[in-house]
Amino acid sequence: MIRAALLLILVVAAATALGLAIVEHSGYVLIAWKGLRYESSLWVFLLLIVVGVLLLWTLRWLVRLLLVSGGLVNPWSRRQRGRRQQLAADKGLLDLIEGRWERAVRHLRLAAEGERQPLMYYLGAARAAHKLGRVEESEELLEHALQRQPQAELAIALTHAELQREQGNLQGALDTLQAMRERHPRHHLVLEQLQRTLLERGDWAALLDLLPELRKAKVLEGEALAELEHKVWIARLHAAGEQGLNQGEVALQPLTAAWQQLSSAQRQDVELLLAYAGQLRALGAQEEAEEVLRKALKQGYDARLMRLYGQLRGRDPARQLQTAEGLLKQHPQDPLLLLSLGRLCLQNGLWGKAREYFEISLEFSRSAETCAELARLLASQGDVEGSNRLLQEMLVLQGQRLPQLPQPAH
Repeated sequence: MIRAALLLILVVAAATALGLAIVEHSGYVLIAWKGLRYESSLWVFLLLIVVGVLLLWTLRWLVRLLLVSGGLVNPWSRRQRGRRQQLAADKGLLDLIEGRWERAVRHLRLAAEGERQPLMYYLGAARAAHKLGRVEESEELLEHALQRQPQAELAIALTHAELQREQGNLQGALDTLQAMRERHPRHHLVLEQLQRTLLERGDWAALLDLLPELRKAKVLEGEALAELEHKVWIARLHAAGEQGLNQGEVALQPLTAAWQQLSSAQRQDVELLLAYAGQLRALGAQEEAEEVLRKALKQGYDARLMRLYGQLRGRDPARQLQTAEGLLKQHPQDPLLLLSLGRLCLQNGLWGKAREYFEISLEFSRSAETCAELARLLASQGDVEGSNRLLQEMLVLQGQRLPQLPQPAH
């Protein structure tokens, strides 16, 4: 309020001063040039200048207004085209996020056509077409993106490989990624997608070759890298074992060669030992498997190794039993060790001792596997009732139960 009053006072003072100046002296302006003569007072001349400036400004404003209104009215103007493309881009991205694939393809195509850098819109349209199952259209959109922005080849190829993998075309994805690997050998996204593709293909040999690059490029680190390496080696041992199944006398060569590739620390890993010994057993090389597990158990006891050890028959069953009984002093209450001791006693023909070990094992843990072993032994010894009771308990432990049905009397 005070500011408005001050402003009003200043305006009145300025107008009063101007009026006094005009009254005191009107001034005189003369312009003469080649017969043209203009005479007026100073204040009229200044007023004409102000009016002229206002007319020029008004004319300029009207011209701009006409141009803008023409752009708004004309549907083919650059302004209207830009508005349509921006609207299509906004709608297309929203459709893509919300899963309206058909509309997303249509809107994103329109947005890409007039855009100087249409990569994002073409990739979005390709993904939407892929979701609709229109593979050819999806690849066509990716091709358009490459033609318009050839410098974005890597981004387009990564999207292409991802879509190929999603549709189950693992070989196509692998070919695409291998081509990008040659041009961008250490790019982390190329290596990451390549690792996933090889993992889905079960190409363990190629994954083994890729592991050093994954480590160097820090695509995977720490536990994730160790877990992948562990998984790859286990699968590699299984694949080598299956490879040797139909090779006769040289059946063990692929498995042995794969085992030799492991480091000394890896050969002490329990799960890798189980995989190797299990494949030796599957190939009929139980004696070699028993020797491997015996050495491992001497270096460090593990119940999982002992469980498999009890299922093998080595060159000397008596020595095998002696090795297992030597471990009983340190692990007297281990039910898996007691189960394995019972099995090794069976291999040595020690029926009573085997039964004792099985019964002690069940005291520490009611295991379905131990029930089955003891039930089989009791049945062989003529104790049918005890065997049946254990078999019924085994079913209960396995989450099964026989229905209550009438049975014949004794």
